[in-house]
Amino acid sequence: MKKRLGCLEAPNVAHCSEMMTSYKATFQCVAADERQRATYGQALPDQVDRIAALFDAHSKSLHHHIFQVREIYRERAALEREYAGKLQLLTKKAAEKKAKMEVSYVVGDDPTKSWDTNTLKQNSLNTAYDEIIASMNNTTQDHFNIADALNAEVVVVLAGIERRNEEAKKKEMQFFQKLLSDRDKYYANRLKYDDECAEVESFRQKQGRAQDDRHAERAVKQAEQQRNDMLNSKNTYIISTAIANSAKAKFYNEDLPAFENLLSESLQARLVDRFVKILIHSQNLSLTHLDKLKTRITGVDSKLKQVNSRKDQEQFIEYNIRHFIAPDDWKFEPSSVHYDTDSMNTEPSPKVFLQNKLSKCSLQLQELQSILNTKRRELDQLSQRVSQYKPDHLLGEVDKLTDNHLEAQHQLMSYTTSELVLNTEVDTIVKSIGNDVGAGKLHAFKSSSFSIPTSCAYCKSSIWGLSKQGKTCKLCGISVHNKCELKVPADCQNSTETSSVTMTRTNTISSRNSIRGRPIERIHINYPSSITDSISTSTSSASSFSKEEDYPSALVLFDFAATSEFELNAAEGTTVHIIEHDDGSGWVKVADKTGSRGLVPATYLEIGSSANTSRKTSSTFVKQRVRALYNYEAGGNDEISLKEGDILELSSGPSGGTNFGDGWWEGFDAHGRKGIFPSNYVKLI
Repeated sequence: MKKRLGCLEAPNVAHCSEMMTSYKATFQCVAADERQRATYGQALPDQVDRIAALFDAHSKSLHHHIFQVREIYRERAALEREYAGKLQLLTKKAAEKKAKMEVSYVVGDDPTKSWDTNTLKQNSLNTAYDEIIASMNNTTQDHFNIADALNAEVVVVLAGIERRNEEAKKKEMQFFQKLLSDRDKYYANRLKYDDECAEVESFRQKQGRAQDDRHAERAVKQAEQQRNDMLNSKNTYIISTAIANSAKAKFYNEDLPAFENLLSESLQARLVDRFVKILIHSQNLSLTHLDKLKTRITGVDSKLKQVNSRKDQEQFIEYNIRHFIAPDDWKFEPSSVHYDTDSMNTEPSPKVFLQNKLSKCSLQLQELQSILNTKRRELDQLSQRVSQYKPDHLLGEVDKLTDNHLEAQHQLMSYTTSELVLNTEVDTIVKSIGNDVGAGKLHAFKSSSFSIPTSCAYCKSSIWGLSKQGKTCKLCGISVHNKCELKVPADCQNSTETSSVTMTRTNTISSRNSIRGRPIERIHINYPSSITDSISTSTSSASSFSKEEDYPSALVLFDFAATSEFELNAAEGTTVHIIEHDDGSGWVKVADKTGSRGLVPATYLEIGSSANTSRKTSSTFVKQRVRALYNYEAGGNDEISLKEGDILELSSGPSGGTNFGDGWWEGFDAHGRKGIFPSNYVKLI
């Protein structure tokens, strides 16, 4: 059924027009071939029975074709009407939704300038949308019209000629029977002559047996009368024979050929010609319908090419201009319980805090400068590629390019905001303390846990806890609370570095968060203070790393590619040494065998008790893979779906892979997603 309506699809209008023209030419050739045939009366004399049988067979076949074509067009008309009804409903819904939305996307929900319907029509996108809906509405009526035309001018007409052809056939066969009866009735006069001859012979025999002279005369008269009747019958028979011969000649030379020609021309050929003409007319109806559809499509195409997004934006701006005043700056407000001024306090203790904060901000600005420059170059390259893009109707690389361009803009905006924050902090502090940056011997604090009470070097109170309640200087060994870190003077006895404040602008650092046991998704966060404080020192002294230092070792579980200056590339299966443990940020500072230092996600590492253990683990670590035997749909967030034939990699660790639990294994699918799945649905490979 879809094939019967195939030419209704708008994109195939030209193709359908060619098909209709081809069908029309074919039907015309069939009609011409029918007219060029030799007549039955000339070529097949006295073959009425065979011609009638052929006509019956031809009529049945032709009537079957007419019936089938009539049914096709009847169903085609029904489908056209059904499609028109659905399209009409769709158009109505689209028009209602557009009526509710058009004001919002043309002039906004709260325009500052009065508008009317002409304003809406000035929007090029809204005008194109109106044309689409109008085209759909007109197309709906076109389909209703073609349905009515096919039903009235094809289906009904085919049914009529089929019925009338049957009636004409019956009438012609009745006339043929009349011709036969008219021909045969003249031969019947011979039978009357035979009867008269028999009567004459009978009277003659009776006359010879007559004994009574009284009846002899009467018998003679009767015999004479009978003989005269016989002679009259003879003459009538001779005349009838002549008439029959003349009638026979006329029947076979004129009437029968004419009748056979009537059958072939008036009924058979005329029926075929009318059938073909009706089909040609149906194709003309379809061609006209397709021309109307093409006109609708052309109108929409013209309006779409006139869409001007910049002009529409300018119109929106025109109807939404408002007077804008930026909010007032925040001002220092004294506490209600303690009077104070808006000047920075530079007493000795607050000044130490400011000096440490200034040093920290300056280091972060220096470290972020290279990242900010890199992001700006990356954004310039992406902007250039986006400007060279020409819109098309396909999905593909351009979507990825656009996403990358937007993401680069977002990152740069975030970085410049962080740069502004750091510069504002530096400017504000410098304005208060000037060039007095203190001793400049910075402590190298790192987060620590305290299993026994330890005295804070600043406040002298105890530090105690296993959840990293404080920090310890790696150089001089003093310990302080987290809250006391910036209050301690920068006078580390073992520090050889002298802080110098440089007023350069930089950006914040992009980091990556992680979920235990699988590759982590990127988000924007700040690294922990202990990491950023020591990152410069760590980088500059990477070459001084010694294997003799008692750093714990760890095995890298997954490949990790560094995305900033603070991170370190790590290959799966290699061994690294932990310089600083995870302080709750999800990152661990490590050193590789070359002495390079940097951050890697904590979930990418499996920490060992010693270097030897780590190396042994690394050398014996073997990836295990499985193949899915059946399809499985994940039933929870911790599960992953399977498709028959999928290859999965099992996770490692004491609670991963085949050690996860009874009947369940843990692993990674082809997209890197980690989850559990039934063990009886897979097979080790």
